[in-house]
Amino acid sequence: MATTRKVIIIGSGPAGYTAAIYAARANLAPLMISGVQSGGQLMLTTHIENYPGFVDPVLGPELMETMRKQAERFGTDMIAEDVVAVDFARRPFVVRTADASFEAHTVVIATGASAKLLGLPSETLLMGHGVSTCATCDGFFFKDQDIMVVGGGDSALEEALYLARLGRKVEVVHRRDTLRASKIMQDRAFAHPKISFIWNSVVRDILDPAAGKVTTVLLEDVVTGARSERRVDGLFVAIGHEPNTVVFRGQIELLPSGYVRVEPGTTRTSVPGVFAAGDVQDSVFRQAVTAAGTGCMAALEAERWLEAQRLG
Repeated sequence: MATTRKVIIIGSGPAGYTAAIYAARANLAPLMISGVQSGGQLMLTTHIENYPGFVDPVLGPELMETMRKQAERFGTDMIAEDVVAVDFARRPFVVRTADASFEAHTVVIATGASAKLLGLPSETLLMGHGVSTCATCDGFFFKDQDIMVVGGGDSALEEALYLARLGRKVEVVHRRDTLRASKIMQDRAFAHPKISFIWNSVVRDILDPAAGKVTTVLLEDVVTGARSERRVDGLFVAIGHEPNTVVFRGQIELLPSGYVRVEPGTTRTSVPGVFAAGDVQDSVFRQAVTAAGTGCMAALEAERWLEAQRLG
């Protein structure tokens, strides 16, 4: 095991990179274990128009590459491996990858959350080209267009209500004949003149990958088996998110939903010296700018914790 690090950042994306930038500028010489697929969900996003500082749209991978280079410029060491185990019961903390083990006085968890998808090949091909998992991020691109939302919970109806402000019409597809969403959300959606519902139905395919955009959705009635096509310009998948916290189970306190529990208004977890930033602890906003904000908070809190322990 090499020299004990002051800070190890697990995960990348806006939260991880921002934490790395702040920690590196504070001379904490952070080590980022970015994961084999670094950059988080923005690596699947095309044009981003709501991240401050960019007058023109910026591609998600381009923004992540810029953040990565900025973190490296200030001295962040990066390893493109996945963390397979942690030990927060001992100090210094231990973080393990498949090939090595590392020690650190503080750890910032920034592993994010993954959107649950339908599992269709066309869904992957058209992600960022008409298929999205975030209305706040991508709804602007579908002004005055026909939009479809898949899901039946509060998240799906929140997406539908947001998109109804922008699109010509919004159709919500749900595999059952009743919604799981709260009554207040159902009342709002049912009352909205632009929102309609397609019950007992699932999406079987999305067209047209060859055209590089969404043109049609193939639906199947789960009761009758009948199939039908619906012309749409955008498809938003809103069937939930899965926080990437499996490796931390039993090491820190998690919420029943799997997200990391943090003290309100902070990034502090149940283990002193371990902090969580970004979507791994945020099931509400899930935006690049809020993730970056909590990444900043985590680095500052780690720095102050190190100083308080005389380890800075």
